[in-house]
Amino acid sequence: MNALIIVDVQNDFLPGGALAVDEGDIVIPVINKLQNQFDLVVATQDWHPSAHRSFASMHAGKKVFEQIHLNGLPQVLWPNHCVQETAGAAFSSELNPKKIEAIFRKGMEKDIDSYSGFFDNGKKKATGMGAYLKGRGVSSIYVAGLAADYCVYFTALDGLELGFKSMIITDATRAINNKDFTTKLQEFNSKGGKEIKSKEIDFS
Repeated sequence: MNALIIVDVQNDFLPGGALAVDEGDIVIPVINKLQNQFDLVVATQDWHPSAHRSFASMHAGKKVFEQIHLNGLPQVLWPNHCVQETAGAAFSSELNPKKIEAIFRKGMEKDIDSYSGFFDNGKKKATGMGAYLKGRGVSSIYVAGLAADYCVYFTALDGLELGFKSMIITDATRAINNKDFTTKLQEFNSKGGKEIKSKEIDFS
């Protein structure tokens, strides 16, 4: 079975949001159209407590996008975003939710960030998405959403490591830093992942 994973299509990552990805809104019509081709569609949702330690506001004298170490892991400091029960954490009203069978929330532990939809950044806890997909008989995952160089990339990479065939749909994602995403795509491909365009997806 093939599954579409829609990563973090939330208001804070869209134009006007707290951590807006340039042209992030452009991916939504592509994702909406893609959903009808898949047997299974799931989504991830960044869902941070207000005092999450990945927020620059939690570190005196530090600025947004500075990098520190948090519990032994490298950590980019972000603007406050996707705080639980806020409008910024909500899925875009433009995203069609009809086919989304399950939603996996991440980033809920205040002392560790979680880019991947499968695990936190230290791989201390699983979200349950891997077991869910395997339980549904999924063998191939197609990853779309925001942002390409962080949550989309790490979700697709962890999918590979869990034994799924893993594809990033490049026209259904946008990056915070395009240069970084190009480098990460090369690494992803070298490990057996694949980049694909939405028009190339045809299961008929």
